[in-house]
Amino acid sequence: MRGKTWTATFIAIAAFTAAVALAGGSETKGKFFFKKNCKTCHTKGAKGGEVTPLTKTQEQWQRYFKTGTHNKETEKLSTFLTPEQMTDVQTFLVNHAADSPQPETCGG
Repeated sequence: MRGKTWTATFIAIAAFTAAVALAGGSETKGKFFFKKNCKTCHTKGAKGGEVTPLTKTQEQWQRYFKTGTHNKETEKLSTFLTPEQMTDVQTFLVNHAADSPQPETCGG
């Protein structure tokens, strides 16, 4: 029974990873763009408040990027990042969200 559970878990993780990979995003580039563009306003005590991949679940991050807005009171994300860069950031945030197999804070 234990082997079946591990197999099912592996298949679920592989399917999710493949779905994100189909979007063409790069986790490595996404982390770089997140740190370079997002962390300037989204650190502890900053105007935008602290934001890390752990701020949301995978589903919440996906919904956030589906709306395409940065904040209702500010400009769209596309003002700060190209569509390719946004895909990279989305891949990084979703793959390292609070409920992901590899959660990450993106500190530093």
